Amino acid sequence: MGAEAESGESKLKLYSYWRSSCSQRVRIALNLKGLEYEYIPVNLLKGEQFDPDFLKLNPLGYVPALVDGEIVIADSFAILMYLEEKYPQHPLLPTDLQKKALNYQVALHILPCFLTTISCLRTTCTNNSSASNVVCSSIQPLQNIAVLNYIKEKVGPDEVIPWVQSHIKKGFAGLEKLLKDCAGKYATGDEVSMADLFIEPQILGAIKRFNIDMTQFPLLSRLHEAYSELPAFQNAMPENQPDAPPSSVTS
Repeated sequence: MGAEAESGESKLKLYSYWRSSCSQRVRIALNLKGLEYEYIPVNLLKGEQFDPDFLKLNPLGYVPALVDGEIVIADSFAILMYLEEKYPQHPLLPTDLQKKALNYQVALHILPCFLTTISCLRTTCTNNSSASNVVCSSIQPLQNIAVLNYIKEKVGPDEVIPWVQSHIKKGFAGLEKLLKDCAGKYATGDEVSMADLFIEPQILGAIKRFNIDMTQFPLLSRLHEAYSELPAFQNAMPENQPDAPPSSVTS
């Protein structure tokens, strides 16, 4: 759960789901910053995100949600920015403005609006793909349970994996081009930054849930190997969470 928090600070509470990539990036940040936190599981498959008590924390019914004393923050990007401001140890954003902007660009490449993805899906279902190909290059919503269920309902259960694979590959191809001239040991240099927190959960999901062949993405594959050596990343892995089912360890 991370090292001890700063003296005098109440323990943070993270409402999380073990396989949520959004929750995972926040867990990585908490680990990197050495912040102790209480893990409160929210089972998305059982619909616990729609429990009235949780909806008081996040009316949209998504994880993660972070409670810091009297402050409640929902949405992983907002949580990361909050942590960066309040707990500056191990900064996630470089001081160089160009690299900082690149970190934002990676985050927004991965984390667009859920409604945009649904709109993209509707457009794809009607074979009018000229605009949808642009907005669908995003990755994160395609691993969202609600989106996957929507695809299954509107397109058909046999089309879910191929549809998701197609758009994850498109997003990964974009990341390869975006990072090719700036990556060092990690995504935007030789220090871990916010971009890395967004990239690794998507790679894991692509490999473990959607059987993406990563050999066609050498830069992302190299980053994935680098992350495997970092305890902050490994401790945040889905299978290492208290609500992960036993079968996830070998899946």
